[in-house]
Amino acid sequence: MDLQVLRSFQAVAEGLTVTEAAAEARITQPALSRALRRLEEEVGAELLQRVGRGLRPTPAGRVFKEYVDAALDSYDRGRRAVAEVVDPDAGVVSLAFLHTLGTWLVPRLVTGFRKALPQVRFELHQHEENGLVQHLLDATADLMITSGDPGHPLITWRRLLVEPLWLAVPTGHRLAQRRRVRLAEVAEEPFILLKPGYGLRSVTETLCRQAGFAPLVGFEGEEVHTLRGLVAAGLGVSLIPSSPDAAATPDFPIRYLEITDVHGARDIGIAWLTGRTLPPVSRRFIDHALKETTAAGDRW
Repeated sequence: MDLQVLRSFQAVAEGLTVTEAAAEARITQPALSRALRRLEEEVGAELLQRVGRGLRPTPAGRVFKEYVDAALDSYDRGRRAVAEVVDPDAGVVSLAFLHTLGTWLVPRLVTGFRKALPQVRFELHQHEENGLVQHLLDATADLMITSGDPGHPLITWRRLLVEPLWLAVPTGHRLAQRRRVRLAEVAEEPFILLKPGYGLRSVTETLCRQAGFAPLVGFEGEEVHTLRGLVAAGLGVSLIPSSPDAAATPDFPIRYLEITDVHGARDIGIAWLTGRTLPPVSRRFIDHALKETTAAGDRW
């Protein structure tokens, strides 16, 4: 069996059609179908079965895929390690990060890193907190930048900075002309929150509890961008990250107010699998991120 057949099996087992997997492998669909049948003959078990219009892994296929994933990951990391021995100033940084950090922190860190090492490439993955952890556990990313320590026994996390959180209110809100407020002043108003399981949801609930109340859930979303839109529509208030001098726009008529009765902020950090040997270029990126955010301090 060759590596491309294993990659195609992996792709089909993860949901691609044989036609799509064949296109990725740049072979014909009949040729890939024959290769997958030969793979099953070599393994000695049916690995894929038809369900509806697609193929899904059998119980044997699910077991086999775990070893295929590990083998391909090991091979890819080996190639990267060799490439970095040949050229230590090149390589690939596989980085997963929280959606909200893709507009400011990640671009700054990547740009600064590539100024020193212009040949380095980045594989970038955006996700919410739980998805980021899974990227590390599945070895589809070497590093992640997220809010708060995930508290996972297999993951090492280091704080990069503390990001302020602001009370977002619509421009027509009774507090909109203020610059600073106590969080307790909106205790009776509906809150627009991320769904349970998101880090920002937990932070919001904790801060509200510290201010002496439990937030009244008005609406729940899956992205901060959605929260901003719902606030702008006058459907409630929300604790979200933003610049203190962010101006309201026609699309987002929002005012961001500083909170004075509790410490409105969340930790942002970088993490990796504790027991995994990282490629040298990824280790260098960790050092870069820690150094740059420490040096910048509040300017971030």
